[in-house]
Amino acid sequence: MTKRLVAYFSATGTTRKMAESIAAAAGGDLYEIEPKVPYTARDLDWTDRNSRSSREKDDPASRPEIKPGKRITASYDVIFLGFPIWWYTAPRIIRTFLESYDFSGRKIILFATSGGSGLGSTARDLRSSAPGAEILDGRVFHHPSKEEIAKWVKKVTA
Repeated sequence: MTKRLVAYFSATGTTRKMAESIAAAAGGDLYEIEPKVPYTARDLDWTDRNSRSSREKDDPASRPEIKPGKRITASYDVIFLGFPIWWYTAPRIIRTFLESYDFSGRKIILFATSGGSGLGSTARDLRSSAPGAEILDGRVFHHPSKEEIAKWVKKVTA
């Protein structure tokens, strides 16, 4: 039997709601990727080139620390990985998460929330952070119904 995990980073709560819906549809466990230092509204101001999120985006080596918590076991076969899209890709904390575990042989299905952009090259961008894993382009969601989420989960896990 396939064991599923829905891991997510949510700065404002939007991605959290999506992750909860996906976990319910997939029959998966939830895991929140929490930054050691929470993001404030000022940190998330993408119009300010000196905001924390802007500085992280501009530094390819940036790996924001994750708050210590429960560890992910090797028992998961499929990982749904969710995050908000920041500057057409995943926030740097997603790389921190991927580089914290060995996901070799696992299928990682991306999902994201966004005000308007798509996934772009996100899957390609993240592959170097999870060598040996199969990272698949997933979907950007904009207020889907529970039925739409369930249909998507069934399709990507078939």
